[in-house]
Amino acid sequence: MTNNIQKVKGLISCFASGDVAKAKSLLKENYIQHNLSYGTGAGAFCGSVAYLGAAPVKTTVNTIRAFEDGDKVFMQTVYNFAGAGEQVAFDIFRFEDGLIAEHWDNLAAKASPNPSGRTQIDGTTEICDLDKTEKNRELVKNFLYDEMQGKRPEKTPDYFEGDKYIQHNTGIADGLSGLGAALEALGKAGIQMIYDRTHQILAQGNFVLAVSEGTFGGKPTSYYDLWRVENGKIAEHWDVMETIADQVAWQNRNGKF
Repeated sequence: MTNNIQKVKGLISCFASGDVAKAKSLLKENYIQHNLSYGTGAGAFCGSVAYLGAAPVKTTVNTIRAFEDGDKVFMQTVYNFAGAGEQVAFDIFRFEDGLIAEHWDNLAAKASPNPSGRTQIDGTTEICDLDKTEKNRELVKNFLYDEMQGKRPEKTPDYFEGDKYIQHNTGIADGLSGLGAALEALGKAGIQMIYDRTHQILAQGNFVLAVSEGTFGGKPTSYYDLWRVENGKIAEHWDVMETIADQVAWQNRNGKF
């Protein structure tokens, strides 16, 4: 029996193979697309597969991490669409009646290592602590409220084991100290990173992905943050931040979230 993670990997592999029939077999006809650069519906997705399949430069797809939470699969993948350059993505796919029914994502260009020498994708991929999934989801939910939304910033140290914090954000060094220094530098530059609302918190074991909405430097922004939790503390972080396009440029009306 094919599980949902295998189905999603099969779907995104169609970008590389150009296999329209396979893509169509995995999608609901009324597939809902939240990537605002593409049309909605199975037909629009299959059109993209056909276009990429015919491109002179082959698309590459490399999934780094994949997780399952109820009717959703969430994953981190590196794409290179028709040679346009490597992009790091977080994708979320919702299933209905065994087929892929809805999709959300954030993408960013692959960047050089951060000040601690870490990349956007390296680090552990091992899923463990499945019995702690809900506890870890709740921890991240509270962290988002207290720290990222700024409701109770004095509680921030409670979420970490001292200064131990492995950071994969492209511009921030390891440690809670690294995060603090980066936020201070942004403040001095007059740039505010604001989290207004969290739309989804997905979890499997020690990994938790949060999808949040806010602004960065005054621009509407979608934040996808993946945290690894260890012994009840936040231990590691990966993210993709994406500016939300003006509505006049949207190719569908489903909204980013």
